[in-house]
Amino acid sequence: MPLFIGLDIGTSGAKAIICDGEGIIIASALAEYPISSPQPLWSEQHPADWWRGAQEAIRTVVSHVDPAHIRGIGLTGQMHGAVFLDDANNVIRPALLWNDQRTAAECTEITQKVGAERLLAIAGNPALTGFQAPKILWVRNHEPDNYARIAHIVLPKDYIRFMLSDVYAADVADGAGTLLMDISARDYSPDILTALGIPRAWLPRLYEGPQVTGELSARAAAQLGIPAGIPIIAGGGDNAAAAIGTGIVTRGVVNSSIGTSGVIFAHSDSIALDPKGRLHTFCHSVPGAWHMMAVTLSAGGSFAWFRNLLRQLGNPTLSYDDLVAVAAPTPIGAEGLVFLPYLNGERTPHLDPLARGGFIGLTSRHTVGHMARAVLEGVTYSLRDGISIMHELGVPTTDIRATGGGGKSAFWRQLQADIYGAPVSTLAAEEGPAYGAALLAGVGTGHFRDINDAVQRCVRVATTVEPQNSAAAQHERVYAIYRQLYGHLATDNHALATL
Repeated sequence: MPLFIGLDIGTSGAKAIICDGEGIIIASALAEYPISSPQPLWSEQHPADWWRGAQEAIRTVVSHVDPAHIRGIGLTGQMHGAVFLDDANNVIRPALLWNDQRTAAECTEITQKVGAERLLAIAGNPALTGFQAPKILWVRNHEPDNYARIAHIVLPKDYIRFMLSDVYAADVADGAGTLLMDISARDYSPDILTALGIPRAWLPRLYEGPQVTGELSARAAAQLGIPAGIPIIAGGGDNAAAAIGTGIVTRGVVNSSIGTSGVIFAHSDSIALDPKGRLHTFCHSVPGAWHMMAVTLSAGGSFAWFRNLLRQLGNPTLSYDDLVAVAAPTPIGAEGLVFLPYLNGERTPHLDPLARGGFIGLTSRHTVGHMARAVLEGVTYSLRDGISIMHELGVPTTDIRATGGGGKSAFWRQLQADIYGAPVSTLAAEEGPAYGAALLAGVGTGHFRDINDAVQRCVRVATTVEPQNSAAAQHERVYAIYRQLYGHLATDNHALATL
């Protein structure tokens, strides 16, 4: 039986899985690494940590199988990050990550140089702080010595691709998140590159998700304990790869992914643009397809923040399950308490790096249980914002697959169904982006006919919860209040951000 590796270079760690030709996961491993915030709004990682994590995770899963049966390696990872390398392939500075917010001035510069409407028409998105293009300009504007050394710029997973194969390459789904692509042509935009003064030679060649980009080098093979020459597949950014692994390859099927960030992901057979730029439109890992994506920057990250605060107060073993257990008995709406999850600014729908989070409506009656429930509800309302915009644009969301932390909790799955007003399912394989990358490896090496064949053979629904009508009606009332709070508080929050 052929075996396929999926490798996910995530924000908190490198995850590897290995599955067989029927999509059955044989082994999974996670190797964690740190994240650094050297200044407020900054978020960085060292690419060497990714490579150490990737080696550890791959060696662990490979120990469970005969390496001679491995037929392909698919790659995925955190989107938008910027890795800068010199002409000797050395990393110049720590990578700037997707949740780094230092580039507001560079976003204004991009908008002025390209034009707001033209940028949206070409790249499918406005200039946002998380994207790669403003990071490149930030290094040019603030670190000219580092900028003068640049020979290559790659996304996080594509640095690992280079370490595996000595090849610089990227896929169109992840590449679309650089803000440097013409998403209709599925290639870099000469107009944007010229306007920003970014040399095309710095950027890796683009491939469709299932295409082979190179082979495992003898050097990397010796480090990993597997045979050289294994094909390396293009793969996709984490959300596009997760969509493959959850079967989001047809209209109406949507992924609700809650990790550090939260994403609502919908497949599209044609380019569908939000004229206000609130939703992202990117190329999909499905050749010739696109997707729409709503992003909450601090989704599971908000829940982790709340848990960690309580741990600091004397309960170092407090778990997410403990918090869910005290949140579940509290009433919908947490007796008048609402949480805004804008701890790192926000993308959908506000496009505001200076947005701030907060508990609104606190009284002496409120307990940790109320606060925990408000966090869970606030995060889910923020994702509902994305679904609401999709409905405005005529994008159906009839079948929602929950992944990440929001899919593992039965309480949070029911909460999503009630707030989204649609059935929420989980899948038999819950390995997210890494699973999708492994399936793309199966497609790219010819084991599956195409992506639809891989999904039909391997993606299996495990559980489904239906929305409860009475709960859904109560959430509608709370959600209506939630939607107004950002506007009421925006001016003051922007003032606070300057302190």
